Amino acid sequence: GTGDIWDKGSGVGESYAVNFPLKDGIDDESYQDIFVPVVNKVMEVFRPSAIVLQCGADSLAQDRLGCFNLTTRGHANCVSFVKSFNVPTLVLGGGGYNIRSVARCWVNETATVLGQELDTRIPYNDYWEYFAPDYNLHVEKTQMENANSKMYLEKLRIKIMENLRSLNAAPSVQMQEMPPTTYDSDFASEDDFDPDERRLQAEMDARQDPREMFDDENDQGFEGMAR
Repeated sequence: GTGDIWDKGSGVGESYAVNFPLKDGIDDESYQDIFVPVVNKVMEVFRPSAIVLQCGADSLAQDRLGCFNLTTRGHANCVSFVKSFNVPTLVLGGGGYNIRSVARCWVNETATVLGQELDTRIPYNDYWEYFAPDYNLHVEKTQMENANSKMYLEKLRIKIMENLRSLNAAPSVQMQEMPPTTYDSDFASEDDFDPDERRLQAEMDARQDPREMFDDENDQGFEGMAR
């Protein structure tokens, strides 16, 4: 969602994290187009024996703080896809700042995990009026513009696949030696600090890699690529 494509871990953990920075308004179709291939590759590379899946609802349309435009159906499709790998999975809730949408989302995804199909009409209950006027289980997308072009998403997808290919085997398999990182020699490592000492703000700032400070499309490492 947020962050930078270069947020992929550091030191011995470099390339063990994947981040896909998205712009405002991404919808179900665009999200599915990147979620499926990236998660497929992650599963291929890491071969996890268990998954912890956090289902944050702030990516839904109509969220008070979120800026995406997903429906509850599109959100649940991601859960279904992860479930299809048949790996033991712990499913958690997460962010969400529209209480009506959060309730809808987690009920729907609980049903998805259990393989149950729910009626789209919310049955009468003590909180029924919260879901007026349509009393519908699902959150639909709005007219928000999708600022994520197909070209932008494809460029990021390609770069993330390259990052994942830098891991030549699953973590449980013997790894080949990786080339050294390109961080500046004066870049402060987490191990350089005493956890019991208060750090100056300047020391905290020194821990930031300059590449983390960009969020524009041209700052994702693609400025030299043809459009």
